[in-house]
Formats: sequence, structure tokens, C-alpha cells
Amino acid sequence: MVEATQTKSKESKNIKIVKDATCTFCGCVCDDMELTVDLDEHRITKAKKACVLGRAWFYEHTIDDRPVVLIDGKEATLEEGIETAAQVLVDAKFPITYGLSDSTCEAQRVAVEIMDIINGSIDTTTSVCHGPSGMAFQGVGESTATLGEIKNRADLVIYWGGNPAESHPRHFTKYAVTPKGMYIPNGKKDRTVVLVDVRRTPSTPLADIFVLIKPGKDFEVLWALRALVKGKKISENIEKDTGVSREVLDDLVSRMKNAQYGVLFFGMGLTMTRGRHFNSGAILSLASDLNEFTHFVAKPVRGHGNVTGADNVVSWQTGYPFGVNFNRGFPRFNPGEFTTTDVFSRGEADAAMIIASDPASNFPKKAIEHMKKIPIISLDAKDTCTSKIAKVRFAVATYGINTGGTVYRMDDVPISLRPAFDSPFPSDQEVLEGIRNRVKELLKGDKARLAA
Repeated sequence: MVEATQTKSKESKNIKIVKDATCTFCGCVCDDMELTVDLDEHRITKAKKACVLGRAWFYEHTIDDRPVVLIDGKEATLEEGIETAAQVLVDAKFPITYGLSDSTCEAQRVAVEIMDIINGSIDTTTSVCHGPSGMAFQGVGESTATLGEIKNRADLVIYWGGNPAESHPRHFTKYAVTPKGMYIPNGKKDRTVVLVDVRRTPSTPLADIFVLIKPGKDFEVLWALRALVKGKKISENIEKDTGVSREVLDDLVSRMKNAQYGVLFFGMGLTMTRGRHFNSGAILSLASDLNEFTHFVAKPVRGHGNVTGADNVVSWQTGYPFGVNFNRGFPRFNPGEFTTTDVFSRGEADAAMIIASDPASNFPKKAIEHMKKIPIISLDAKDTCTSKIAKVRFAVATYGINTGGTVYRMDDVPISLRPAFDSPFPSDQEVLEGIRNRVKELLKGDKARLAA
């Protein structure tokens, strides 16, 4: 339940306090914020319990006077924007939707429906971050847990290929390292923290053990650990090949097998390097192997506020987490063929709807060049490189700050959003529902399968 109070300060300002608000900056989705909102200036002035990233997320959010809709750079009404966007999507032979990581599950669901109706493709930012993990899940499964369970039980915490101190500051303090738990009454004193990486990072000082490996050798180290856990022999050249000595590996295996409850957190340092989904499969398999001796889980550390929600929504709607194509009238999954970077780089898509993402600033040059040649529909809370090249640009409200809805924490736990104040801009869900309804009208009795 949202707790909000509105008062008048000594300066006669309208102040609202929102308790238990949710920060949607990163995948931690911390839902214990206390926000102080200046209703006269439409901004958040205080954010108790927020980390440095969360404070920037809240404090830098302001309401500007941008047009709600631009079509070919000219101001238009919301209805005109929806009409043009719907026409673009209906006329396209190979439309694709990309992004979704910074929007609500309710909006994501509508985006999937639109692509289903017009036989397009749906893809999320997962395809350029933890896509290999999504592929590995399907191949080997996962031993999983919530962050609450990890907080209360884990006495051995291993971070592999990640730097939470900079990317997820409260991951250490709220969920996995320093907090006191039901069976970890002394917090960090009851835990052993291991960090595995190719270089030292700001997270390294917090670790009790730091394991330095050669770049691109994650798979070899993980496979050696699997072999040692099972009592098998490994190469005598393991240190020369990976940079990790046999003594370090033996010590780590002993700690893992003798832990009461262990967890392997892995980041993009594992998924976006040599090996990719094989690396993810190896670390998930290692967790499964260790369950023959103790209780062990493995979880990816996710970046955007609702990228996990995007995976969940696309999965429950199509059966696959990202890179899904409806061209044949049913969902097909094939990373490398239907993922957005590849579709753009090959010059295949003839229209695209980009939601809460900015591929024009970070995709490969060849992909960006193709984006400039096709009609782009952009829905974003801020101006981006992508919105600047869009044929239709919708300025939308910021989820979590201005709109409610549902997001998923990185451990697949759904959390309801508690907005702080209203925005003059529509939500992305509202815009997408308008586009969906108009697309259905344009396609009545025509080429697409209408949604039930």
C-alpha cells in the first residue's frame, strides 16, 4: 500500500512524502525508498535509502515542455502520432520491435500483441546483454532462488564477471553480502565472498578471495571446477592456460562443497565474452553439480529496471525470452536471425518500433546506418539518438516515477510500482494500446491474424 502524505512547508511549498517507493534504475528494483516530492516544481528533492545511481535517477527526473508527438520533426497530436505509427507498422513487410527493458510489464504485453497481430518480430535488450543466459536456461535449466532467500541463508557468495559496486551498489548492502539474515545473524562476518574477474574493480576490496583469470578463459575455469567437484582429473597446464593455479581451484571447490548455502552471481563479464551461452551453461551446470553435496543456486545479475520483466512477459506470451518472429503465423526463436542487431546489420527490417531504448547510440555502425534508412517509431521518456532519427517520436511518462504498473526484480519477483507524481505525457502503455487498436482496425479481414 502506498503511504503518501501532503503538507505545506514553511516556504509554502506543496510537499508529498511517498514511502515504500520503487527505484527502477537497475535490476535490484529496491522498493524501500522514501521520496520527498516538491509538487510545485514537479521534482523529487530527497530519496532516502537510494544508492548513488538511484539518487541520480530520481533527482535528474524533471518535467520539460517537449511536444508529446513529433512526426518528421514537426509537432503533432497524440491521435496523429498513433495513426502514423499504425500505418507504418501495417505497411511494413518485416517490422520489428526492440527495447522494453525500461517499461512496465503491462506495456510490454501490448507490444508483443502488436507484433503478433502484424506478423513482425519482438526483441528486447536481453539480446545484447544476458541473451546467452536465456539460451543456456533452455539447454541446462537452473537452480534458482530469490534474493530474500539468499540474504537469509547464503554463507558463500561468488560474483563472476561482474562489478556490483558500480553497477548495482545496493546488491552488496541489501541482498547478498553485508545484510544480516535469518540464518546469517552476523551479516558479512558469517559469509565468505569470492570475486572472479579478469581485472581488479571497485568491487574487489569487498571480497575475501579474489580470483584473477585470463580474459576469455571463463569456460575453461568453470569446466575445471566442474571436473574437480566430480572428482575428475584436470590438465596439469591449468594455470598456464587460465591464470588460475590448481591450489586456488582446489580451495574454491572445497569451500563450495562445504558451504551450507552457496550462490553464484554472474554478470555480462561472463555472457558477453568468448564462450557466451556456453559460459552461462557452464556456471548453471556447476551450481547443479554442487547440489549433490550442498545447496547451491546461480542467478544472473541484470541491468535495466525491468529487463527481467521483459524476459518473463515475452516468454509467457510466446514461449521464448527474446528474438521472436511471428512471420509464419506462430512464434519462432532464433538468436542471430531474429535479434535486432543482426536484423538491422543485414538490412532486413523495413520498419522498427523502439521502446525505452537507444540502439542508435550503441548498435554496430552498419545497424545504425540501416536504422536511418527506415521509418522508426520511438517511445521514450527522454530525447535520445534514436528519437532524433525517428519518423514518429512519442514523449512518454517515466515508469515508476510518473506511472504505476508491474516490474520484475532480477530474481523474477514481481513488484508493483508506486508513482511519485503525475506527468503531462502519456504512459507507453497508453500509446501502445492506441497503436494496437488502430492496427486492428486497419487489418480487419486482411493479412494478419487478429488477436482474440
